[in-house]
This record gives sequence, C-alpha cells and structure tokens, in this order.
Amino acid sequence: MTGRRGFDRIPVIDAGPLAGDDGAAIRETASAMRAASETAGFFCIANHGVAENIQQAALRASREFFARPLAEKRRVAVNALHRGYIEMGEATLRGGVESDRKESFVWGLELGPDDPDVAAGKPLMGPNRWPGDMPEMRTALYGWYEAVGTCARNVLKGLAVGLGLPADYFAPRFAKPLARGSLVRYPPHPADAGPRTFGTAAHTDYGGITLVWQDDSGGLEVENRAGDWVPVHPVPDTLVVNIGDLMARWTNDVFASNPHRVINRSGGERYSMAVFFDPDYDTRIETLPTCLAPGEAPRHAPTACGDYIRERFDAVFRYRGGTG
Repeated sequence: MTGRRGFDRIPVIDAGPLAGDDGAAIRETASAMRAASETAGFFCIANHGVAENIQQAALRASREFFARPLAEKRRVAVNALHRGYIEMGEATLRGGVESDRKESFVWGLELGPDDPDVAAGKPLMGPNRWPGDMPEMRTALYGWYEAVGTCARNVLKGLAVGLGLPADYFAPRFAKPLARGSLVRYPPHPADAGPRTFGTAAHTDYGGITLVWQDDSGGLEVENRAGDWVPVHPVPDTLVVNIGDLMARWTNDVFASNPHRVINRSGGERYSMAVFFDPDYDTRIETLPTCLAPGEAPRHAPTACGDYIRERFDAVFRYRGGTG
C-alpha cells in the first residue's frame, strides 16, 4: 500500500462533527478523512472552528513582518531551536534543486527555562523568538497557533476513529506537541524561471499532520501515482490538511505522505500560514495494531518523533548545515 496513490482532486470534508459527540456523524467524517488520507494524503476541512478574525489578525501580522527591511527581520534570525526568521535561500527541500524561493517565520509551543524539557536541554524545545517592537505579532500568531491546535486535535480524533482506534487514542501522544507555526511569503515566480525553480520544491512533510491556511493565489500541488501534479485549489473558509511521514509510518503506509510543491504563478505575492502538528518529542512511532493484517510485518522500524524531526531539519536547513 506504499507510494503515491491514484487521485485527481482534493476533497472538502465537513470537520464540524468532530467537535461534537454525535457518534454517527463523527464516523461519517472519519470515514471520509481515512479515504482521503489513503489516496491523496490531502484534504480540505470546512467548519474547522478557527475564527476568521483570528486568521485575519495572523495574516496582518505576517504581512507587516515580511514588509520590514531584511536587516530588521534578521534581528530574529532562526536559532538552534528552529524559532525565528528564515530568509530566502536558507531551505532546500529536495536535493539537486535551487533553494526554495520563499521566506518564513517559525514559532512553536512557548516554553520557559523552568520547563523540565527545556532545563534538560531537549532539542527544538524552548522559548520563541519574537520581534521586540511588534507585541501584536506575538499575540496574533500565538492566538492563531492555539486555535489551529484545537482544530488539529479534532482532526486527530477523526483519523483515530477512521483507523478503528479509540477517538482519544492520539490525545496523550500530542499532549505537549512538537508543533511549529510557520508564516510563509512567496515572491512572484520569475518569468524566466527554469524547471529547477520552485517556491517550495517537491517534498513530503516530516511529522504527524499539517494544517495550512492559504490565500487565493493558488500554486500548491500534490503528485499522484501517474506523476501528475494535482492542484489544491484555494477554497474559502477551509484549511488544508495533509499527512506527514511519521503518520504514514505509524499507519504502516495505509495513509499516504505524498510529495507536494508550491509554484507561485499568480504574478503577485503569495502568503500561507501552517501549523506542523507533530507528536510529543519522545513519542515512539511504531506500527499501529489496526494497520497490520494477520501475518503482515511492519514496513518501518520504530522511531522517536523528536529524533526523526531533528534529523530531517539537519538535512534541509542551511543554518543547520543541511544541503537538501
């Protein structure tokens, strides 16, 4: 069941029932999410519960931050915890292509020095890196991050039910998630760009699930089994959800973590906001019992979430020595 699956569109699924307790409605949503996760590994969710004013506040903060001079953005340059500003040319998501044409700002779960994991020096965990003269940015982005986190937990509830697991199966494994928010600005695609130029080169996400707000520019595409690139069209009032590598490993490749890319052909700037909702750092990722047929062996060795994510970061980001 591994590899890219046949599909030619990305479905829109009503996520509203996942916030309630109507068992039949939850199972119907869960079934739709499982079907999409087995094929495209992508779906859009309506009725996701993230208020429009919260999203717009985060978008305003994004536009204001990226409009700043490069020297000012560099004052909060990304650090070893993977928090802060990542400038153009600092990420190469697939070896052998040019650096991605995008800039981003990354934050995560806010943890102080007295947190036991921070005190122990656990990688990728600690305080965020905010511009000191933009307090509204911190308020807007963290509010959006928490709202999307609530939505992500509902999606995980649906995925668990779809996999034949208790609805709360994933909850304790995402209690202190290694979740990162990311603002991204893509400049217009160059008119003379060659075949090796991308806003974001083809890649798979590394972790559990990713939730994305995208503007109406278009440009996000997912590769299917035939090698065709299927557009993830912007749908008003929805979020995009996709399956990451660790969730695919967890399900023994029942769920697909498919290659996707961004090419901003809109002629203007493109903005997106994502939350990479990954499990707790020490969560052990090993094949779920409901994803093994009798006599079937796991396709992947067990791994720890944090170790896997850190290794992927080390390979991709220039500030960590990565080359794609």
